[in-house]
Amino acid sequence: MRLQFTKMHGLGNDFVVLDRVTQRFNIDADLIRTLADRHFGIGCDQVLVVDIPSIPEADFRYRIYNCDGSEVEHCGNGARCFAKFVRDHQLTGKRRIVVETAKGMIEVRVTRSNQYCVNMGTPWLEPADIPFVADASTNSYDLDVDGQHYEIGAVSMGNPHAVLVVDDVDTAPVHTLGPKIEHHPRFPNRVNVGFMQIISRGHIKLRVFERGAGETLACGTGACAAVVSGNLRGLLDRRVKVELPGGTLNIEWGGEGKPLEMIGPATRVFDGEIHV
Repeated sequence: MRLQFTKMHGLGNDFVVLDRVTQRFNIDADLIRTLADRHFGIGCDQVLVVDIPSIPEADFRYRIYNCDGSEVEHCGNGARCFAKFVRDHQLTGKRRIVVETAKGMIEVRVTRSNQYCVNMGTPWLEPADIPFVADASTNSYDLDVDGQHYEIGAVSMGNPHAVLVVDDVDTAPVHTLGPKIEHHPRFPNRVNVGFMQIISRGHIKLRVFERGAGETLACGTGACAAVVSGNLRGLLDRRVKVELPGGTLNIEWGGEGKPLEMIGPATRVFDGEIHV
């Protein structure tokens, strides 16, 4: 089978994007792992699939797979790349695109400066919705890891996030503590782990250890979760510049019960064809 693909990235968070509107193929974990392999395949953090929507309100359906083959619910950097892909490939000419995801509908708008503004939806804060094992919802939680206690925020942006405040992201234990929290039994579906350094109330630095992918250069849902957690703990303003290893996102949140907006770029690297 030959597959047409496009390699893209959002601030270095890289994707293989497949068009399942004009070409038909079956998706399984083996195919995803083959495409994502950086030595024997194309190489990426995630594979994005553009598909025909199942509901009339949506323009497209959007599916996201980690490099280990697992399907996930949401990806902010992927949503921006998705929108650029469907416009570049003339699947739509709209500047406002409604997209069906595994966790509901999202909207992506193209700004006048050709950046991409994603309505990321309303964060889920109830432990059962994240999911996270806790007796009640609160702004922060104590988490025991190997006998050490950490204070975390727990937020779902359609996918689960744990957020820790650290003094310096450059020296944070991303690669040692990250996987331990990812697989912590209090997160039954595993979790993405954000390490947040607060520069000011309107500026943070962030590194994210993503479940099923490891640390990535940028994580859009992680940036949103960090801003939500920082707001709930009284540490951040509503508009925050989020500095990630791959670049900067701008996040705005109106407060509890309201959606977040994320603005950032999307980059097309190259188009290709692979035999699988």
